[in-house]
Amino acid sequence: MRAVYFDGELQYREDIPKPQIESNESLIKITYAAICNTDKEIVKGYKDFKGILGHEFVGVVEESEEKDLVGKRIVGEINIGCNQCDFCNKGFQNHCRNRKILGMTHKDGAFADYITLPNKNIHVVPDRVSDMEAVFAEPLAAALQITNMYHIKPTDKVAIIGDGKLAQMITQVISLTSCDLTVIGKHSEKLDLLKRKAKTILLQDSKFENYFDVAIDCTGNSQGLKYAKDIVKAMGTIILKSTYNSEAMLNPTSWVVNEITILGTRCGPIDAALRLLERKLVSVDGLVSGIYSLKDFKSAFEDKNALKAVFDLQMN
Repeated sequence: MRAVYFDGELQYREDIPKPQIESNESLIKITYAAICNTDKEIVKGYKDFKGILGHEFVGVVEESEEKDLVGKRIVGEINIGCNQCDFCNKGFQNHCRNRKILGMTHKDGAFADYITLPNKNIHVVPDRVSDMEAVFAEPLAAALQITNMYHIKPTDKVAIIGDGKLAQMITQVISLTSCDLTVIGKHSEKLDLLKRKAKTILLQDSKFENYFDVAIDCTGNSQGLKYAKDIVKAMGTIILKSTYNSEAMLNPTSWVVNEITILGTRCGPIDAALRLLERKLVSVDGLVSGIYSLKDFKSAFEDKNALKAVFDLQMN
């Protein structure tokens, strides 16, 4: 089958064996798969991974022991637990001590014609959700994990730092809390997409200091975390959504003195993300920067728009 394979460098291949399902798994034919910033960070060295990248996808089940799934449009949770460790036994599969992660850790991903996933990881896409909306379900779920782990009050002053792919999802989710929301970014054209959901300001014009109750960093670099430290209030909270391949050199003294809470959040509830998309409470309009074939992977990964580059697996 066709795939974009990573082995120290990206390469397009047509000689990858089609995966075979094991017990309680399904074979999924990929329709669309999107590039996440994490994929780009893996290419830079974020993880020691060799294989097929990609974890944001929508596809159709072609083979499964659960016959009701065959022919269904689906998306999937990317963390695959061992079902034996203490975390799995407590229902925390996302933190399984032996987990596989689609397109990241010991599991080939979605930049390919086919993947396999455990049936329990699969979510059927509602009829009112298009394929192009569904490909955003995984990053939207990651945005929802913020509200799953932290209660943002309507009276809170909240800053989102960044205006890229994930920031677009997070802004729409956090706006539903009715908080006093500000997005701080570097790109006026991306901030324009968010003006109906939040106040927006260019970083160069931002003069905030010790102002926000909550600062959410989704810049993808350590400078976002440093900036969050400057703009959050004493006893405030910094929520981290960035993953990057470099070390963050920071002095935590101000966090101690000002009693700042640092909260990392990762993957979230995909069923809830699909409900938001079905109810049209979140829009993906304007968020796709380009649609590419797998053969055009270099152009897709080099897309400078910083919104969502999508592989169409129906293209030759």
